[in-house]
Amino acid sequence: MPAAADEKDLEASIPLIDTNVGAAGANGVHGAAAEKDLELRTPLSPITHAAKKYALPAAAIIPIWMALSASVILYNNYIFTTLEFKYPVFLVTWHLTFSALGTRVLQRTTNLLDGTKDIHMTREMFVRSILPIGFLMSGSLILSNMAYLHLSVAFIQMLKAFTAVAILLISWISRIHEPNKKLLGIVLMISSGVALASYGEMRFDTLGFVIQCLAICFEASRLVMIEILLHGVKMDPLVSLHYYAPVCAAINLVFLFLWEGFNPFYALASMGPWPLILLSNALVAFGLNVAAVFLIGVGSGLILTLAGVLKDIILVTSSVLMFRTPIAPVQIFGYSIALAGLVIFKTAK
Repeated sequence: MPAAADEKDLEASIPLIDTNVGAAGANGVHGAAAEKDLELRTPLSPITHAAKKYALPAAAIIPIWMALSASVILYNNYIFTTLEFKYPVFLVTWHLTFSALGTRVLQRTTNLLDGTKDIHMTREMFVRSILPIGFLMSGSLILSNMAYLHLSVAFIQMLKAFTAVAILLISWISRIHEPNKKLLGIVLMISSGVALASYGEMRFDTLGFVIQCLAICFEASRLVMIEILLHGVKMDPLVSLHYYAPVCAAINLVFLFLWEGFNPFYALASMGPWPLILLSNALVAFGLNVAAVFLIGVGSGLILTLAGVLKDIILVTSSVLMFRTPIAPVQIFGYSIALAGLVIFKTAK
């Protein structure tokens, strides 16, 4: 599910997509946004003060981040499918509520959120920036988790490769950046790979596909909106989670009662030791955001890019083995093309 930052700063013709927030994640709070925000980080991306302060050896933090990132998604899918708890809005809302409380505990007991001291959060900034971005983030998290009720983890990961393309398209439409031949080539490469992966999907579900595409649109819009509304404001994953989690939790709470009502609370009893399951699930998602703070201080953008690609490959492979998801050779070929396009996009100079 959720867990939490995408930042793009490529030279010359490559546009700057300042996705410095790393909250929750569209995989999301469930691991998602931090994951997205970090995976789109490039060699020239600025590193926040917190990242420098809490830098750990790459050999230590990268495997931890990869494990947590994959675990969040697999754990959420396990809850949705194996445990048959089909209430994604509830789960996202729970993650956000836990994260809102968790960041405030860390703020009082540690110096991990000292970055909040560098941000002058005015009422105007909150209303004009945090609220609209929080709304887009909520939509991204809800829709991306709803997709797991209809599509496999492997196929969703393949579709997520299109997020970079969506970001570029929206930035071009909004005239933030201008297209060029290099970027058009990358867009075509990633799009072709995702199209092949979709064509080969053996359990294609139209509704799930549409939901995931909408989730990608919300996430891409969120990232572009960050550049427009919060340009120059640097937040590490925990700081952004500190500001966005309460807003998103409140928004999600409205959708929870409108969409799922009290049914999730009645269904908890069928999950077995549900307090332990919910607590451990939220801890893994929150741990991903904590790991993200340490991750952004290690190595170059190339190292993070390759780590992200390796993580995606491991996640797809693990989901296929764990949930016995059928996968066609054409999907592997298409996804390989899309991943290659992403590597070029994230490391191009």
